[in-house]
Amino acid sequence: MEVLVGKYVKTHGIKGEIKIRSNIKYKEKVFKQGNTLKINNQEFVIEGWRKHQEYDMITFKGINDINQIIDLKGSNVYIDKELLNLDTNEYLDTDLIGLDIYIGSKLVGKVDDITYLNHNKKLLVINNKYIPFELIKDIDLKNKKIIVREVLGLI
Repeated sequence: MEVLVGKYVKTHGIKGEIKIRSNIKYKEKVFKQGNTLKINNQEFVIEGWRKHQEYDMITFKGINDINQIIDLKGSNVYIDKELLNLDTNEYLDTDLIGLDIYIGSKLVGKVDDITYLNHNKKLLVINNKYIPFELIKDIDLKNKKIIVREVLGLI
């Protein structure tokens, strides 16, 4: 299963390094040297990764000129989830979509989507309403439910 890593937004320099804007968790697992990323159904093997401001800077094996990769700028970047080797208690944000949301013992709906306001602020979307991640008390992937703290007027 492929998961969205982020978006290739810019190049950096003339040697083919690219800037990816990404909110994905476990960046050390995603951007690990040797992992394969997909951009427009083309596969690229990661040679190097570093952080620069709000970007993940990536170099690929065999790409050493901006002209080899510039035409893909603006494309989404994907990775095969199996490459991440997530532990049983680790999850990606996309794994939460479709889970039931409870406030206390009351079922209030399902996660429709996740919205990112910036790198640190994420919101669950339920019935066109937003729940900040900070209000999550527990995520139970096995039973497919999320327990949220009760806040007056939340839903």
